[in-house]
Amino acid sequence: MNPYALLFLVAGLGLIGWLTARARAVRFGGGVQRPHSLPGQHGWYVALWVVVPTLIFLAAWAAIAPQLITASALADPAAQALPPFGFERDTILDEARSLAAGRATGAFFPLSERLAPAFAAATGRYRWLATAIAVLLAFSGGAYAMSRIAPAFRARPRVERTVMLALLLASLVAILTTLGIFASLLFESARFFSVVPITDFLFGTHWSPQVIPANDPGSVLGAVPLFWGTFFIGAVIAMIVAIPFGLMSAIYLTQYAAPSVRRWMKPILEMLAGVPTVVYGYFAALTVGPAIRDLAVALGMPYASSESALAAGLVMGVMIIPFVSSMADDSIAAVPTAMRDGSLAMGATTSETIARVLLPAALPGVVAGILLAVSRAIGETMIVVMAASGAATMTLNPFESATTVTKQIVDLLTGEAEFDSPKTLAAFALGLVLFLVTLALNIVALRVVKRYREAYE
Repeated sequence: MNPYALLFLVAGLGLIGWLTARARAVRFGGGVQRPHSLPGQHGWYVALWVVVPTLIFLAAWAAIAPQLITASALADPAAQALPPFGFERDTILDEARSLAAGRATGAFFPLSERLAPAFAAATGRYRWLATAIAVLLAFSGGAYAMSRIAPAFRARPRVERTVMLALLLASLVAILTTLGIFASLLFESARFFSVVPITDFLFGTHWSPQVIPANDPGSVLGAVPLFWGTFFIGAVIAMIVAIPFGLMSAIYLTQYAAPSVRRWMKPILEMLAGVPTVVYGYFAALTVGPAIRDLAVALGMPYASSESALAAGLVMGVMIIPFVSSMADDSIAAVPTAMRDGSLAMGATTSETIARVLLPAALPGVVAGILLAVSRAIGETMIVVMAASGAATMTLNPFESATTVTKQIVDLLTGEAEFDSPKTLAAFALGLVLFLVTLALNIVALRVVKRYREAYE
């Protein structure tokens, strides 16, 4: 049976189990003994016993079925003509699988066409076997659960524990994924630092991975210009744009705007966070970059480029305005009204109250929002790929070209260099540094937010 049809069948059996158990539990209401759990909870208990063991089996079967199918197909007489283990053998088997599954209409190797019927027969045979076992498990689980349905049966805590376990597993997915990403970065970075000294990478001032000398690769893989470009574009230029506009918009929306204006303006402002970053990249490359180049030429810089740090930083700052504004808005709104009213009652103006009462009280939340915005900015990829330059320079002139860590990671991993070369492995070392920096910023921001929440609880 088709895998999707099998999943639909399992879901249908679970629904039947839920309806049957619920109907049986409804009849408990007329008895002398009061039922411990609601009819719906009995239904969920049976449905879980029908669905969960079956899905666990299907997940395990999906992992082992390809090996079983391949072993069965290799037992066919046509498989005796396969070459020894190697690339050609794997290619023939992949083509045979594609022909058997209907994903391809022809093959380069004639042997693939002769093996395709064996793969198709094995696939069909094992699919029906999986269907039979899955249906048997579903009926067995449902029968066991139905046998326990009784007025005194404690179905509710069992269902709740299952739901709690599912929520725990769902939360662990994010944690384990993060740990896996960190482990892979750490492993590949260790390989890189075995070739390039870590001091040359972290403190070197020359970045030119196009031609890497075999005797001293660290001489051209100094990442300080990349770190400076990332800081200059994401934490300086972008923040010069995002902090004033975000903070002023939050102050206006919370203290000056009428409720009808706030109801319309706040969603419109937050829509900026939903715009795809590639759209910002196009805007920076096609509109902002040429405009800044023309401005630089008018200011007496004839060799100015449209790929400048200022172009990428300005557009990036516009992109993260909603991060600063939303956090500052929530922080200012969380300040107790009594503090604002007391300041106004003492004769202070609205602007004085904002500057001397509300902003100091909301400062931890505002700082946390700025830190989160900085971590978002230094990890941005599409804008700097499309608007920033690939030249690794250390300059304070925003009209000159600059590059970032994310831009270089894209350039290093999209070339044709060998995976084990220092050039490719350098991307993982850059990714590890970027990961640690953004993680540190997020931890600091969360600590600040925690202290801010405790202030008024």
